Amino acid sequence: MTSKTLIRFALTVAASAAAHSAMAQLAVVVNAKNATASLTAEQVSSIYLGKSSTLPSGGTAVLADLPESNAVREQFYTKATGKNAAQVKATWARLTFSGKAVPPKELGSSADVKKFVASNPDGIGYIEKSAVDASVKVVLSLD
Repeated sequence: MTSKTLIRFALTVAASAAAHSAMAQLAVVVNAKNATASLTAEQVSSIYLGKSSTLPSGGTAVLADLPESNAVREQFYTKATGKNAAQVKATWARLTFSGKAVPPKELGSSADVKKFVASNPDGIGYIEKSAVDASVKVVLSLD
């Protein structure tokens, strides 16, 4: 291999590794004291698409969301709902306009989502798995 070819190969491998690491493992979390032990992907999808507002524990889900500019948001919606963030936003616009549902509360960061969920008995949100601590309970892992 020539040195140029070797450099291109090394850059390609590095870019591929960076793209793979950008795909964080995600955790759907609820308040640590919430009785909900786990959720299925279908339940999370239903909650985050406004089709259901009830947690298995009986409480009304209070949803937390990350900003549109956050790549984790796109990753979450793709994995959890099979829709991209723009499609989900359009769904919530229709639901909000018709008065059928209240959209998720948009927070600035995963730390803010975790704090919101930890302080709200019926809070539900999604964060990077690496950010989980004892203040929240993982009810679904999205890898």
